[in-house]
Amino acid sequence: MPGVYARRLSLCTAAAALAVTALVNAPAAQAAPPAPISAAAARAYLATVTPQAEGSLSGYSRTLFPHWITQSGTCNTREVVLKRDGSNVVTDSSCAAVSGSWYSAYDGATWTAASDLDIDHVVPLAESWRSGSSSWTTAKRQQFANDLTRPQLIAVTDNVNQAKGDSDPAHWMPSLSSYRCTYARMWVDVKQYWGLSMDSAEKTALVNTLNGC
Repeated sequence: MPGVYARRLSLCTAAAALAVTALVNAPAAQAAPPAPISAAAARAYLATVTPQAEGSLSGYSRTLFPHWITQSGTCNTREVVLKRDGSNVVTDSSCAAVSGSWYSAYDGATWTAASDLDIDHVVPLAESWRSGSSSWTTAKRQQFANDLTRPQLIAVTDNVNQAKGDSDPAHWMPSLSSYRCTYARMWVDVKQYWGLSMDSAEKTALVNTLNGC
């Protein structure tokens, strides 16, 4: 019987060692954009919003929203987001991502090359122009275009971002339906913080999405 107990103890010790090894070697958990306000808070804010007709794109240019700016050392905003949103991201001396894995929450795709990803402005720059940023200073527009504090920037599949363009939620939502509630909360959070207006169709689309959360 002592031999049986010894073998059991040995097996338990081996299993524990394997578990520790697996934990140490497990891929690093993927980070994410800052958490948006809750669905309840987003609904409460939308209840206070008086829709306004979208403004004109007259005078708009992406150059009026300087990005990507240096955040620290040699790292600019794009590189910071790629590192934040990826798993096991390795960067070179200039802060460029040379390897890693990225999950695109909009479409559920996973990528291993940074070149396959765009950094999406959740509230697009052109959309912000039509809803209030046309009156901002260039310095304020720069802050908006490089906002790492709100859920405004996210690494996603490049052609998905390009298909979105400058659309608001009345005309575009992530194809991954399970992410739409999060996306709506992100959108409302950003617009609320930056004091940007919403048109009627945009508000209706957000209310309908959030009511299903």
